[in-house]
Amino acid sequence: MAARIEHLGISVPGYQAVRTSVDVPYVGLKDAFCITRFESGRSEFWANGRVWSGRPGVVVIQQPGDVHRDVTRDGPIAYQVLRFPAHAVERVIGRIELHACLAASDTRAAAFQRLHDAVAARADRFTLECLIAEALDALAGISDGRELLTRPVRRALAMIRERVADPITLDELARHAGLDKFHLCRAFRAQVGMPPHAYLTHLRIMHAKELLAAGARAKDIAPQVGLYDQSQLNRHFRRIVGMTPGEFARHA
Repeated sequence: MAARIEHLGISVPGYQAVRTSVDVPYVGLKDAFCITRFESGRSEFWANGRVWSGRPGVVVIQQPGDVHRDVTRDGPIAYQVLRFPAHAVERVIGRIELHACLAASDTRAAAFQRLHDAVAARADRFTLECLIAEALDALAGISDGRELLTRPVRRALAMIRERVADPITLDELARHAGLDKFHLCRAFRAQVGMPPHAYLTHLRIMHAKELLAAGARAKDIAPQVGLYDQSQLNRHFRRIVGMTPGEFARHA
């Protein structure tokens, strides 16, 4: 994938910020609790069961494991992403599903806009801590406590996430979810954004990225993430991330 990523210095422990420019369609899983602001370009993207419009100033809130899939794109897209530690978010809203796409003019987005502006301006730690507290408070105001996934799909997701490094059959997954295979696959794809096998592969590559960033050697991690061998890891990693595991490790 043709992407240019700039890591922004943020002085608050546990929080990260990046600015990304992408000129090809993207599909993948979010690897953290993300508050993203579109900076330039226009796109239509699928997330959490529907298609949204991305425009400059739009703020998108997504959770770890959420699927993002571009549908249409009008040229290159630039966006800034703030990654929040899960424990900080859970203290405020618990473990409920929380997703939103807020227009630039939406008053509910004001706290997130201020935080994005401060990060871009390289604000000091005290300023960022105050604005992060405001953003977390704003998240609580957006949350309405509703579940976006049906119980069978939630059960299937839980099993996949718990057994990311283990072999899983569709029969096992369907029994655990309480649906037949056909209806599970259809419901999973409609609600999550990709079929179960694709979601599992993306999750395994996400785990591989975490291991590489922690210093693991690329040649050692295939069995740790449920892949057969180095060749399979390289193939999926390059397709999803846009580079080999070795290249990723050198830049991590």
